[in-house]
Amino acid sequence: MNPLLAAWLAAASSLSAAQAQVPSAPAAKAQPGLTLSQALDLAGAASPALDAAAAGVDASRAAQAAAGLRPNPVVTLEAENVAGTGPYSGTQSLEATSSVAIPLELGGKRSARLAVAGAQRDRALIEQAMAAADLRWAVTRAYAEAVASERRTGNARDQLRIAEEGLRAADARARAGRASPIEVQRAGLTRINAQAALARAERSAEVARFTLAQRIGQAIPGPLDGSWFDRIDSIQGPLAPMDPAQTLALAAADADLAASSAQVRLARSQRIPDLTVGAGARRLEATHDNAALFSLSLPLPVFNGGRAAVGQAMAEQRRAEARRRIAAQEVAQAIASAQAEAANAAIGAATATGPALAAAEEAARIARIGYREGKFGQLDLLDAERTLTETRAAAIAALLAYHDAQAQLERLTARAPDQGDN
Repeated sequence: MNPLLAAWLAAASSLSAAQAQVPSAPAAKAQPGLTLSQALDLAGAASPALDAAAAGVDASRAAQAAAGLRPNPVVTLEAENVAGTGPYSGTQSLEATSSVAIPLELGGKRSARLAVAGAQRDRALIEQAMAAADLRWAVTRAYAEAVASERRTGNARDQLRIAEEGLRAADARARAGRASPIEVQRAGLTRINAQAALARAERSAEVARFTLAQRIGQAIPGPLDGSWFDRIDSIQGPLAPMDPAQTLALAAADADLAASSAQVRLARSQRIPDLTVGAGARRLEATHDNAALFSLSLPLPVFNGGRAAVGQAMAEQRRAEARRRIAAQEVAQAIASAQAEAANAAIGAATATGPALAAAEEAARIARIGYREGKFGQLDLLDAERTLTETRAAAIAALLAYHDAQAQLERLTARAPDQGDN
C-alpha cells in the first residue's frame, strides 16, 4: 500500500474514532478586540456618506417647509407729476400713491408644491437608509476580508514553521546517511517559498486591516472575531422566495414615481393664473385731497399656457412607471440569485471546513512523524503538506465567499424605512 494513502486512511479512521468516543467541547478562544457589531457602530459614527445622507434629509425637510409658505405681499410707492415743467415743477402737483398688493395662488399650487416636497423628502429618507445599508454591506465585507487575511497569515506562518521543521529533519536524515543531500535542498526551497508566502500574506493582512480601519475611522484594537467568521447558517430544504415589495430598491422607485406624479399635479396647477389684489391711498398735493386706490391684476396665458410643462411632467411620470417595473423585475431576480449563491456558499463552506480539513491536518501530522522516523519519503511529506495548505486555503476562501454572499443578500433585502413617523 502507498505510504501516503496509508496516512490518509489512518487519519480518517482516527478522526472517526475520536468523534465516536470523545464528546466535542468548544475550544477556549481569546476575546476579540473588535467584533463586527462594534465595527458597524464605529463606522456609522465616522461615515461621511451617512453625514451626507443626513444633510440631504435636512435639506429636503427645509424645502418642504419652504414649499408651504405663501407668496409675500408687495408694497409699492409711486410719485407722479413731480420735477417737471410749468405747473408740474417742484412738488406742487405731486400725486403720491402707496399700495399693498397680495398675490392669491389659485388652482391648488401650494398643496401641489407640498406634495412634491413631501415626495422628495421621502426619497431623501430612502437614500439615507440606502447609505446605511451600503455602509453595513461594505463594513461586513471588509471585516470578513480582514479575518480571512488573518487566517491566511496564520496558515502561512504554520507552513513556515513546518517547513523549518522539515528542513531540520531532512538535515538530520542526511547526516545519518538515511537521505541524500537533494532532500535537504528540496526542504530548503520549501522553506524559502514558505517565507515568501508569509511575507505576501502579512502584506495582504496589513492592507485588509487598513481598509477596515478606514471604514471605522480608527485603528483596529487587537484581533478580530474569528468565531463569527466560522459560523455558518444551515440551509435546509428548498429556498423560500422573498417578497421584494418593501426593499430599498423598490421603495426608491416608488418614491421616484410619487415625485413624478406630484410634478404632474404641480404643472397642471400652474396653468391656472394667479390673482393679485391690491389696495392703497393716493395723495393729491394740488388740492390736498386723499383718495383710495384698489387694483386687481390677472396674467393672460397667451404665449405660455403651461401645456408644454404638463406634457413634460407626464412623460417623466411614464418613465418613472417604466423604471419601477424594471426595478421590480431586477430586484426579484437579484434576490433569487443572491439566495441561491448564499445557500451554495453555505454548503461549500460547511464542506470545506468539515471532515476534509480535519483529515488533511491529521494526514499531514502523520506524514511528518513518519518522515522523521524514516517510514515515509520526502515526496510523500511534501504532497501531504501541499494538500493541507490547499485545503486550508479553500476553507478560508469558502468562508469568505459565504460571508460575502450573506452580506450581499442582506443588502438586497434591506427594508425601507417607515415613512409614517417622518
